[in-house]
Parts: sequence; C-alpha cells; structure tokens
Amino acid sequence: MTTSDATEDSGETNRRDFIHIFGAATAVAGAGAVLWPLVHQMNPDASVLALSTKEVDLSVVPVGQAIKVMWQGKPVFIRHRTSEEISEAEATPLSALKDPVARNANLSSGADATDGNLTTGASGEAKPAWLILVGVCTHLGCIPLGTTAGENRGDYGGWFCPCHGSHYDMAGRIRKGPAPENLEVPPYEFITDTIVKIG
Repeated sequence: MTTSDATEDSGETNRRDFIHIFGAATAVAGAGAVLWPLVHQMNPDASVLALSTKEVDLSVVPVGQAIKVMWQGKPVFIRHRTSEEISEAEATPLSALKDPVARNANLSSGADATDGNLTTGASGEAKPAWLILVGVCTHLGCIPLGTTAGENRGDYGGWFCPCHGSHYDMAGRIRKGPAPENLEVPPYEFITDTIVKIG
C-alpha cells in the first residue's frame, strides 16, 4: 500500500465518520422537534397557572363561622375559631387521634398533629384562630360537611363526611370512620392580619 493510498483511506474514513455523526445528530434533532410539542402540551395552561395561588380577605369571616373557597379546583375550608373551639382542639391528646401526623404542607412531613402544628402557615407562626384545610375527605375524596348556621356536623364538632361516615374534629383531624388521614393543610401565608394567600 502506497502513502497516497493510505491518505485516501484515511480521508474516506473521516468522510464516513462525518456522515454518520451528521446523520445521528439530524435524527436526534428531528426526534426532539417531534417530541417537544407532545411534552409541552402536558404543561398546565395559563388558566391553571393563574389559579395556583389565591388571596382571601378574612375580615368578612366572623368568629365561629367558616367559608369555603376554591383553590386549584379543590375546596378549602377557612374557619375563624372561637376560644372554646381552640381550647378543645388544644386539649386533645395525640393518643386519642387516629392519624398522629399533621399533614401540613408548611411543616416537615413528620410533624405531630397538634393543634398548633395544624394552624401554622409558611411563616412558621401559628395563628390558632384561623384553621385552613383542604376540604377533601381522605377516604374517597368526598367533600365533608362543615359548620352551617352555627351548627356543627359530626361527633367531634368539626366536619362530617356523610358518604361513608368519617368524623373530623375542630382541627381537621380524623377521629372516627374509614378515612385514614387528617384533612390536609395547604401551603399558605398571611400577607396582612386579614389577608391570606393560599398556594
């Protein structure tokens, strides 16, 4: 084999490598161009993103009453608790609870289900007068009934799910029935004394 033949073989190899690399790069770019719209369409649209947070004016909620607002398609119960309701919730020992975990998005995942942990927002400060809960039963996703016109529902003065008989206390903790977990506390923070931002 002469030197010129070796040079030609080397050049042919380089051209062949270039064609393979270029072809592979083109295939990857083409696959990316095809897959991107499919992946992008799974992102939430603008209407969902707009609902990712919600500000609620609490000045309209008198002591002893509750309101229900919608956040990310889920009901959120906001209750302005009386001093008696707070005292009763604080006096409940963890040993009496079916689920001893707070389920508060503002705290670590293993926090105890004390009343103080259930009324703590993103700032880390507990506001016992305000209880903010996702109003979805942890059994099968029904919406429990709460306080209406001053009358509590359920055996523990909080919420009652009539579908399967789950009873929650005034801190949103499951006390009786098939529901396995306490009502969840959504991420929230107080912007002012009377305005809370959920989400």
